[in-house]
Amino acid sequence: MANKRLEGKIAIVTGGASGIGKAFCCGLAKEGSSVVIADVLDSNDTAQKVESFGCQALVLNTDVTDEKSTNQMAGAAIEKFGKIDILVNNAGIYPPTPFESLTFSEWERVLSVNLNGLFLVTKAVFPYMKKQGFGRIINMSSTTVSLGTPGLLHYVTTKAGVIGFTRSLATELGDFGITVNAIAPGLTATETVLSGPMAELFDMLIPLQAIKRQQKPEDVVGALLFLVTDEGSFVTGQTITVNGGLTRDCLWQ
Repeated sequence: MANKRLEGKIAIVTGGASGIGKAFCCGLAKEGSSVVIADVLDSNDTAQKVESFGCQALVLNTDVTDEKSTNQMAGAAIEKFGKIDILVNNAGIYPPTPFESLTFSEWERVLSVNLNGLFLVTKAVFPYMKKQGFGRIINMSSTTVSLGTPGLLHYVTTKAGVIGFTRSLATELGDFGITVNAIAPGLTATETVLSGPMAELFDMLIPLQAIKRQQKPEDVVGALLFLVTDEGSFVTGQTITVNGGLTRDCLWQ
């Protein structure tokens, strides 16, 4: 039986209750990592799947926009497992709204979850990674940054910000043994997407892809595992695009 690449590691995944986050939790557990599932939604199904791979799961009700909640999340992970090796900043929202109809409160809400949440969660986890001299931080961006997708101005703005956050933070944290990278998926067939108006976009996007099918949450897991295992130990400050060839991005752009 092959060795599991993340045996003994501890990972936190925000937004792990469903969709890509749930697939991440399962992918990490398959490789031997225990998983802290931090979400405002019921994450018990994800926890059961993690445990089915023989790994421990810790479910935490975490509001990434609240500093107290994110600090409690990190503290609970340390109390349970004694360390945090991997952080996956996956929590995010994407309510489609045309710019003409977009209110400032809606704008603020998306920025609060997608950017402020990214900062607060990372800020809460960083001291523990710094102390142990090791960490892998993965932030979720989006192919919409390359496409300039209409109706998602607030979301696209935050996902462009994720790339800037990733590049700058990688520069600051390298001396502490911490890598920081981002993943930019294309439109993915999650429960939320398939049940909403964005599902109609698949008919337009799939013919433009090199791989002509719907992207599944599991399609993004390989990029995550590369970045958090030893194979990706010399990769930092990068954004890996996973979208079936919808865009052909240069990593250095």
